[in-house]
Amino acid sequence: MAFDLRRTKILATLGPATDGPGVLDDLIRAGVNVVRLNFSHGDAAHHAKRVEHVRAAAERQGREVGILADLQGPKIRIEKFAEGKVALKAGQAFDLVCRADAAPGDSSRVGVSYLGLVNDVGVGDTLLLDDGLIALKVLKVAGDTIGTEVLTDGVLSDRKGLNRLGGGLSLGALTAQDREHIVIAAKLEVDFLAVSFCRSAADMDEARRLARAAGSDAALVAKIERAEAIDRLDEIAEASDALMVARGDLGVEIGDAELPGLQKKIIRTALEHNRVVITATQMLQSMVDNPIPTRAEVLDVANAVIDGTDAVMLSAETASGQYPVKAVEAMVRICLGAERQFDHDTDFEKAPRNLQAADQAIAMAGMFIAEHIRVRAIIALTESGGTCRYLSRFRSAAPIYGLSRHAGARRRMALMRDVYPVDFDSMGQSTREAARSAIKRLHDLGLLANGDRVLITSGDHMELHGATNTLRLLQVGTDGAAEGLGVL
Repeated sequence: MAFDLRRTKILATLGPATDGPGVLDDLIRAGVNVVRLNFSHGDAAHHAKRVEHVRAAAERQGREVGILADLQGPKIRIEKFAEGKVALKAGQAFDLVCRADAAPGDSSRVGVSYLGLVNDVGVGDTLLLDDGLIALKVLKVAGDTIGTEVLTDGVLSDRKGLNRLGGGLSLGALTAQDREHIVIAAKLEVDFLAVSFCRSAADMDEARRLARAAGSDAALVAKIERAEAIDRLDEIAEASDALMVARGDLGVEIGDAELPGLQKKIIRTALEHNRVVITATQMLQSMVDNPIPTRAEVLDVANAVIDGTDAVMLSAETASGQYPVKAVEAMVRICLGAERQFDHDTDFEKAPRNLQAADQAIAMAGMFIAEHIRVRAIIALTESGGTCRYLSRFRSAAPIYGLSRHAGARRRMALMRDVYPVDFDSMGQSTREAARSAIKRLHDLGLLANGDRVLITSGDHMELHGATNTLRLLQVGTDGAAEGLGVL
């Protein structure tokens, strides 16, 4: 089993650039912890083949690698043009036609995929096309046609995205296609399911219900990319297992000037709710075509790490870029550099009060002890990985080793900051025997040395989810097992 003791995790999108012989092995060896399947492209057979290759490569590399399926969601797009693209000039009239049988577009009009758009916009609204590169001002709404004035010059091509500045579109988060893709994701046994354009907790509740009905135990990731999601951030966090700062569409809807502050707010909200958080979109965009990142990109990634994000994500950089492995290597270097800036003194005044679950209380107590007596490691014997998630919400100088017999739990832990999953089966052992075996396992892997002090969290009933209720302070003995310093 190989270990890369980097605190921040790296999520890489799969695509044509990762399909070549040996590329997946190189990516995982370079430091990828979770891969992303973009369900906006490809079919079920295509995704199944990539899942098979990821699992095989992870086994060859001795790594726990999670798989995230990213649902397309209700992405609003313009339809196709008769000539493939048109050149628009500021001041000209341009109509959006909300009709299923709209003719191929030209320089005066084009159809849109969301026929209800005509009911969601009004005179004076600003519509943004192609990630905000082209802006349109709504002048009138008549029947099935939205009459606009072009505000910015630009070339517009087929199937570009459309947003309303400020958000407010009424379409739901899950399309009929998304519902089909949830069933596909369940059959592929993915570890994470990302819900695009969620607006509220209800959207996440529906996705979870559909996933569980399909037999999936994937962790639910809420992609924050709608303006209205910002107003409901707390409820969305509570209904999710993780949040993603999806900066593309979010930046278009709220304006790029607001994006930096909102990114920090989303990260902070996730940590306050004990949720994992991913920062995504164009983090090393220049590396699609270049072998090194810009200084601005380095600072962007580093700031997300310093703010406390669990993971940073690569999209086109690995999916279709010329240098997918170099992009991962660059991300690793930046994360390690930023992590050296961490202040490891935990502010327990900001820790949550009135804890409802024993495993939360054990995690908080463990971090308090680790902060004050400086242990070498924190070891969580866990069934689901839940205790590790709570432990990882605190910054500590000690690494957290999540030991579980469940492959799915280990892969979900692969996305948690500071957590390193380890295959370990404590079935049939008492808590004392399991603690001794766990320490010996880590000692044999070279992760602990004789004389190291460690904290171990476990439950009286080792095979139950959410049963963590015990915290031990132990020392590694001369034989690599445990010597008691006391039971806490």
